[in-house]
Amino acid sequence: MDVMDIRRKHALPSADEAIPGRSERMEVTHAHTVLGTPLEGPFDASLEMAMFGLGCFWGAERLFWKVPGVYTTAVGYAAGHTPNPTYREVCSGQTGHNEVVLVVFDPAKVSYGALLSVFWESHDPTQGMRQGNDWGTQYRSGIYTYSEAQSAAALASLKTYNERLVAAGYNAITTEVLSATEFYYAEAYHQQYLDKNPAGYCGIGGTGVACGIGTGVSA
Repeated sequence: MDVMDIRRKHALPSADEAIPGRSERMEVTHAHTVLGTPLEGPFDASLEMAMFGLGCFWGAERLFWKVPGVYTTAVGYAAGHTPNPTYREVCSGQTGHNEVVLVVFDPAKVSYGALLSVFWESHDPTQGMRQGNDWGTQYRSGIYTYSEAQSAAALASLKTYNERLVAAGYNAITTEVLSATEFYYAEAYHQQYLDKNPAGYCGIGGTGVACGIGTGVSA
């Protein structure tokens, strides 16, 4: 790997440096293979959206579709510059996007705090531009919020969990908390990948430190 490749894996490009992308949207070809629900909206007004990046989105999505009260999930790309990027482009490090999971949930059945608990306890949020053996800016830890209430809850949970991780001997959290940008759907074969390929790769793994704000689920 040359110096430029290393830089692209560890540094986010500016808007001027990012590749141009395209105007055509990725086609969404099927419903959720586990839940049977639509992957894209419009969704009922009673539902809310959340978005998380916690490493390879194959295993991350499976975590959230298991949570009771989650209506649907989809994987895609967010928090970058390139419009309608492809998987190959995101993996190049030249779009600025993160691999993320869009979670549509019923707040009457599951709280945003419970989803935050799944997020924090299912990965190591102290690793910067990587997650385990997966290296690159697309594997960074991120919470992308859809309201001021979500932002406040995310930041409060980050503070609490950071204190717990540091007390347990970990470095400080590197998770970014940003307002949600446009969610670009990933290619169809990535959607519910571990349902279609049960023996497929899953790099998801937590620290073993409880965050104390909700009930998580195992990978």
